[in-house]
Amino acid sequence: MTDTAPPPTVWPAFRARDARAVIRFLVDALGFEETAVYADGDVVQHAQLDWPPGGGVMLGSVRDVPDDPWPATPGTAAAYLVTDDIAAVHARARAAGAEVVQQLHDTGYGGQEFAVRDPEGNRWSVGTYRGEPRRAR
Repeated sequence: MTDTAPPPTVWPAFRARDARAVIRFLVDALGFEETAVYADGDVVQHAQLDWPPGGGVMLGSVRDVPDDPWPATPGTAAAYLVTDDIAAVHARARAAGAEVVQQLHDTGYGGQEFAVRDPEGNRWSVGTYRGEPRRAR
């Protein structure tokens, strides 16, 4: 099978009160790879975490300033992660003590999924559903 999908150019991005704790959670509990972290002490200016099958997320520390150019509220993000080995990711998350908010189950649209919350309340759904094929142009 030939993969004709272009490389990812859309990155979910969010803020965290304790960005380093969220990074640790995503690496340890879900299996993200820490690709880049630019920080000044405890303040993470920018982090890129790659999801091994493709894509990733970007995050940084919340700025409690009135002119914050990215005023995202910590703990309100949600993302869906696709994996071919959901049992392994589920076991890893449980072993790391992740708060499971939705148990592993079969979905009505094919595949399986479960969901956890990170230490700040962001929701991470993990499943086997890859989405529908792209329409021909």
